[in-house]
Amino acid sequence: MVIRAYDELYLSSAQNILGHAVDFAVMSLEIEPAVFGSALAVSASGKQFAQGNPRYVAGMNGCEFAREVLADVKISYADTADAMYLDKSPEYWAGWALAYYQWQADISFMEIMKAVSLDDIIGMYPVYHEMDIEKFVEQMNQLLKAAYPHTRLRRHRDNCRMSQAELAEESGVPLRQIQLFEQGQRDINKTAAVTLYKLSKALCCRMEDLLESL
Repeated sequence: MVIRAYDELYLSSAQNILGHAVDFAVMSLEIEPAVFGSALAVSASGKQFAQGNPRYVAGMNGCEFAREVLADVKISYADTADAMYLDKSPEYWAGWALAYYQWQADISFMEIMKAVSLDDIIGMYPVYHEMDIEKFVEQMNQLLKAAYPHTRLRRHRDNCRMSQAELAEESGVPLRQIQLFEQGQRDINKTAAVTLYKLSKALCCRMEDLLESL
């Protein structure tokens, strides 16, 4: 079961804010989509948005959020007045859909942007913008699975430069159990909370970060 970072009540607002942010950054501030996507991935503002901080998912407009993201990573631009159009552009749709996917998958913008660039998402507009959003989610899941063939546990372990044996020793979780999780022969989503806690503590991540998307 995926434990999402913030309540669904905020989701529509979050989608609207990120949609306008992408549109404003690309169309009004003339920031390349790949550049803004990368900024979103590494910025403190992007991380706060992904974690559901109310200030970011409900307390500002998209233009304000775009400026904060760019300021966080010190990208200069020629500022202009806020512009949020009723006619939704491919850029708006890309931000709107990205916010939904990030919320549903509960993974960082960094993990998403490394696998699928903002340019790629904008390019999905002709095919997916009139479909149910879940079709976009299915496509994104396939793209991320192709980009990240290993389990999340394996990815976090690799990032920490730990062997399976080292993780077993550090966490107290049996080596064979770790092997079965990484091979997909045992469902980590159904394991005991105490096991997730031990693994996450050893890997310096959230328990939710080790769960696989459904």
